[in-house]
Amino acid sequence: MTVTQTNAPAAPIAETPTATESKPTSPNHEEHQYLELVREILDDGELRRDRTGTGTYSIFAPRPLKFSLNRNGTPILPLLTTKRVFTRAIIAELLWFIEANTSSLALSEKGVKIWDGNGSREFLDNLGLTHREVGDLGPVYGFQWRHFGAEYVDAKTDYTGQGVDQLARIIHTLRTNPYDRRLILSAWNPKDLPQMVLPPCHMFAQFYVSYPRSKSPDQDAAAAPKPQGHLHCQLYQRSCDMGLGVPFNIASYALLTHMLAHVCDLVPGSLTHVMGDAHVYLNHVDALHTQLDREPRDFPELEIAREKNGSIDGWHPEDFVIKGYNPHKIIAMEMSV
Repeated sequence: MTVTQTNAPAAPIAETPTATESKPTSPNHEEHQYLELVREILDDGELRRDRTGTGTYSIFAPRPLKFSLNRNGTPILPLLTTKRVFTRAIIAELLWFIEANTSSLALSEKGVKIWDGNGSREFLDNLGLTHREVGDLGPVYGFQWRHFGAEYVDAKTDYTGQGVDQLARIIHTLRTNPYDRRLILSAWNPKDLPQMVLPPCHMFAQFYVSYPRSKSPDQDAAAAPKPQGHLHCQLYQRSCDMGLGVPFNIASYALLTHMLAHVCDLVPGSLTHVMGDAHVYLNHVDALHTQLDREPRDFPELEIAREKNGSIDGWHPEDFVIKGYNPHKIIAMEMSV
């Protein structure tokens, strides 16, 4: 999946407005990790051909990016601020994954066009998927999350009870055995790759619950109440489009971690983003130089307007209230399909 912001709609209604001015942020602002990686790729990246024919500057296995998901107990969403990130599309796509939908038409009907190119008649036919209806993407992310191992038929089939519901298993384990080392969510299924319009880019996530140690040397650890667990996520992404995809992916997995923390009564902890091929498309170079000249602003706060300990299913965009998002203007970047 590739993302374009050339005609991105306004941010969601649930996003609260802020003033247009913002005070300078600390040089330790976490967004600088992203900006420094972009600069490194532009300065030192290898010029490489790619599937889309656009061409990229690329490096392999850069240092991971790490983002805090709470600030002194207040939930934080790492939405990049040096350009406006298409928040409404991030939320819509994440909920689409969770409901295991595999038709791009469901998103397109909501004004979110990020999968339209991969679900077009031309794209499907070029892959030899001439039998597929327009918009049928095959067993992509949501199908693997909720029905791993099931036999894919088409986007209209009801797969209830088929395959492994990885997301449900993770939630059950977080609630019953938070120390488990098998809290894994995988979208990479080699058997199903030929049926997908695009193999998963963000393909693997591991979750971890930590319990902060007491800072008081005199406190009796056995007598002290058990602290609330903090939920962390480490994402591995094999193919990383730094201009359009990565800002989207950071926010998406941060939101997923917030959702899991909410339904499991945990504190959102951190997101670590591990990358394989981290690249800048050649037609994004000028736009990213513009972005590199901008100063990051504070990340927004996130409020979830649902009761805790509920279901991961049935969420709506209005359940997410983003407070204080004050980014710089959108930077247009062309999508490569």
